[in-house]
Amino acid sequence: MEAGMHKPVLLKETIEVLGVKPGGRYVDGTLGRAGHAREILRKGGLVLGIDRDDQALREVSQSAKAGEGLEGLKVVKGNYGRLAEIARENGWEYADGVLLDLGVSSPQLDEAGRGFSFRRNGPLDMRMDRSQGLTAADLVNTQSAERLEEIFRKWGEEPQARRIAGAIVRERGPRPFRTTHQLADFVEGLVGRRGSHHPATRVFQALRMEVNDEMGELERALNGALGLLAPGGRFAVITFESLTDRVVKRFFASHAGRMVSLQQGGESWEGELPRVALVTKKAVTATEEEMISNARARSAKLRAAEKTNTRSIA
Repeated sequence: MEAGMHKPVLLKETIEVLGVKPGGRYVDGTLGRAGHAREILRKGGLVLGIDRDDQALREVSQSAKAGEGLEGLKVVKGNYGRLAEIARENGWEYADGVLLDLGVSSPQLDEAGRGFSFRRNGPLDMRMDRSQGLTAADLVNTQSAERLEEIFRKWGEEPQARRIAGAIVRERGPRPFRTTHQLADFVEGLVGRRGSHHPATRVFQALRMEVNDEMGELERALNGALGLLAPGGRFAVITFESLTDRVVKRFFASHAGRMVSLQQGGESWEGELPRVALVTKKAVTATEEEMISNARARSAKLRAAEKTNTRSIA
């Protein structure tokens, strides 16, 4: 993922799959700088915007006060894993649509002090909510080699997880890891560089996911969103890593289910409830034009599903 100007990714495609209707209620669980939310509002929808990044919330609130086209937006601090509870706490018993734009925003990547990117030197932080205690530096400097290996392998799919974890533990004794460049340069010096991708990319991804419990938040958000959606409501998710895309794809597929033949004849639906119909049969990706103008769009994948009226398996 690369830094760049803040532009909402797959904007046209996302609004299209959400099927935004005037007066509809839409939960944006990852509000960011409200790029997608602005377009939902422009189409006449109401938006409950949730984010755990105080800086993003401040900027959006300032824009709203300045009258920058954000009428109909309610902003709440919170984690997207609690989106269903937050919606109900704010008087929304149902939603006509839910959106998750996962990963790190361009402003977060661009600010060196946030510590998300090795392209800019800064503290090894990576907290989306800076009021929480645990940082990436805490993980790197305190966890065992076995635990670091698990994090790098599970969340970064790093093939050299064991080697990198062991080397980090040996190095940190006399020289704790404090900055993004320190860690990135160490990993590059250890494993070497081949091709265009920096060798520390997977390590940084894994640490970010662990610090922010991204996979736990995603699992809770997926289940919560389906429970919150009204029949006919749509759920759109944008991912930037193969790991999160696979989770979303499998989740939607399990709720879309399949028809199975019965021994006594006929067939029956088999799957997880509540039932959905896939809006996107395969992931929607950015156009060549968008990839040129917005580097972050290169790895973006959009999937969407619609909650059906069917309440039972029969």
